[in-house]
Amino acid sequence: MNNLDDQIEPVIALDDDSVMQYLLQNPDFFIRNARSVEQMHVPHPVKGSISLVEWQLGRQRHQIAQLEEEITLLMEQASINESLFGRMIELQATLAAASSLQDMLNRLQRWARSLGLAGANVRLFSEGWRIGAPSDFTHLAVSRSAFESMRIQRLGETPHYLGGLNGPELLLLLPQAKAVGSVALSLMGEHGELGVLIFSSRDPQHYQPGMGTVLLDQLAKMLPGLLERWIERV
Repeated sequence: MNNLDDQIEPVIALDDDSVMQYLLQNPDFFIRNARSVEQMHVPHPVKGSISLVEWQLGRQRHQIAQLEEEITLLMEQASINESLFGRMIELQATLAAASSLQDMLNRLQRWARSLGLAGANVRLFSEGWRIGAPSDFTHLAVSRSAFESMRIQRLGETPHYLGGLNGPELLLLLPQAKAVGSVALSLMGEHGELGVLIFSSRDPQHYQPGMGTVLLDQLAKMLPGLLERWIERV
């Protein structure tokens, strides 16, 4: 005859993984135990405890609310993108109709101000354009080597920067500008070798990291081709 220890069946330790594994292997568990499931209660941070069915319904309502919020955000983004596309087409037509480089820059400036910005400026790397004296465009020139430290600190490996600039940086890119709170910088050229497009705002919070750059991307790609109408590339 077996001793008492031999007669005692080993106790199986249950943990979350064991329970989950059992339920996965027995998908009809809740059907076979429907009445018991209806009587189960789970902890609730507000109500103390609720039935398992009510808990599941609550989770589903939460998931539906999240999906509705995501759909709303997608629709809002689509509307914003459509608006940006329309503005982009309008600006492209306006700039293409310019009679001179200064006229084009003035048109870009007016377009920026129509959006409530302080202004829009273009600075061209002197290493990539023939804008030295006696050119009439020397005021647009900035040395790429002088800009390099700002590129490393502000842009890193990205083609855009949105945020504030310090005094020396403003003096380099916008020496005539006043009361600049924040800027959006975009490198022009396939490798950022042609220059910088700059939109400025008096509001320090207007441009912030993480904002969308779809319009900036398109403008930075479009402008070099327009500039070549009046300035020769190196």
